[in-house]
Amino acid sequence: MALKNLRGRVAFIFEEDDFDVDQIVGVKNIKIQDLDELAGLAMQSYDPDFAASVKPGDVIVGGHNFGYGHPHYPPMKALRHLGITGVIAESFSPGYWRGEISMGFPQASCPGIRTLVQRWDEVEVDWDAGVVRNLTKGTELPFEPLAKADALMLEAGGLVPYLKQTPAS
Repeated sequence: MALKNLRGRVAFIFEEDDFDVDQIVGVKNIKIQDLDELAGLAMQSYDPDFAASVKPGDVIVGGHNFGYGHPHYPPMKALRHLGITGVIAESFSPGYWRGEISMGFPQASCPGIRTLVQRWDEVEVDWDAGVVRNLTKGTELPFEPLAKADALMLEAGGLVPYLKQTPAS
C-alpha cells in the first residue's frame, strides 16, 4: 500500500462511546461554512485551548462507534483545518466512516486504542504493518485492515480523485 503513515501526537481522546462529531463545533454551529470560524469554535466545550495546542500532523482518538448520529462534514473539516490528519478509534459508525474515507480523511479502527495512548503521546499508524505504535511508550496494537476500496480511495485523496483516476468500464 502506498498510503503514507500517520505520525503525530494524540491531540485529544474522546472517552465516550457513540460520540456524535457534531459536538466538536456544537450543533447550533453545524451550518457555518467558514473554516476559520468553525476552527475557532472546534473543541471549545472540551478544551478551550485546543486550537492553540494542536499542531499539524496530530490525530484524535475515539471510542466505540465514533461518529454516531448524523455525520455532518463541518466538524471534521474544522479539525482538518487545525491540522488534525486522522482518527484512530475503537470502532466507527458506518455512515461517518464512509463519509470521511470518501473525503480522503484517514481512519483506523483499532480495538483497545484508548488503553494504548494518553493525550499528547506520539503515535504512528503504520498502514503496511497494520499496527498503531505508541512511540512515546514503545508499545503497539494491531488495527483492522482497510478494505481495498477504502485504501485505494485514501491513497487517491478521496472518492472524487479516485473516480477520476479509475478508467470507466
